[in-house]
Amino acid sequence: MQESPLIVENSGAVRRIWLNRGDAANAQTREMLVELDAEIAQARADDSVRTIVLAGKGKHFSAGHDLREAQAKRSDFTAEERWRYEEHHYLDYCLNIWDCPKPVVAQVQGACVAGGLMLANMADLIVAADDAWFWDSVTFSMGLAGTEILFQPWVMGLRHAKEFLFTGERIEAADAYRIGMVNRVVPRQALDGATMAIAQRIANAPPFAIQALKKSLNRTYDIQGFRNAVMAHFDTHQVTHASSEFAQIRDRGMAKVIENNKTDLRKSHEQA
Repeated sequence: MQESPLIVENSGAVRRIWLNRGDAANAQTREMLVELDAEIAQARADDSVRTIVLAGKGKHFSAGHDLREAQAKRSDFTAEERWRYEEHHYLDYCLNIWDCPKPVVAQVQGACVAGGLMLANMADLIVAADDAWFWDSVTFSMGLAGTEILFQPWVMGLRHAKEFLFTGERIEAADAYRIGMVNRVVPRQALDGATMAIAQRIANAPPFAIQALKKSLNRTYDIQGFRNAVMAHFDTHQVTHASSEFAQIRDRGMAKVIENNKTDLRKSHEQA
């Protein structure tokens, strides 16, 4: 039997949702994303849940969207089909996490790449292992204008975001903490306990007050233009799917992109 792409567990008022494709570096299939969105909605509606944790089984939090599935099932999409697919499964699903009234904590180890990076940054807090690394590989490897949601300027500041995106270099956990994208960095073996400790502490707060506070904090970003900027970038991202640069990469085949990403993951194993 095929394993479920998610594992859900409860610890008191904390619900932890695990990405459960550790043997594939938690690459996000359509099935995984659909189930994750449903689990977020269920946790949102469950009064016994006060805090949500997003985590990944295995060595890596997530290597991003499953490119093998994309190549097999969506390589011949029209512009309209791709737009609708990414708007629903990427943009809407991520904003559902951002808009969830209950605090969400991301528990990150190993690779946090592209779609995985986007997913983690929809959470309210990120607790990272000291072996975590963050990378938006999309522009250099696929010829696209970054991930579907351009969250980077909002979580690391404009100049750091430009350097991160323009150079295509990855950021180690310590630097992610230094520039403000990550809340805490802990030893890999302590990640599980440290994440659950902060999630439980949040769960001990009065739930209505915390939800009201989160709404005000998120509205602060919306007043500054967060949502409008995110929506505008999504449109720009879609335009780059029609570029000759993307077409050349697509026509050479996604196998090379996949292999390059696998090489980076292997190197991270060797360095750990």
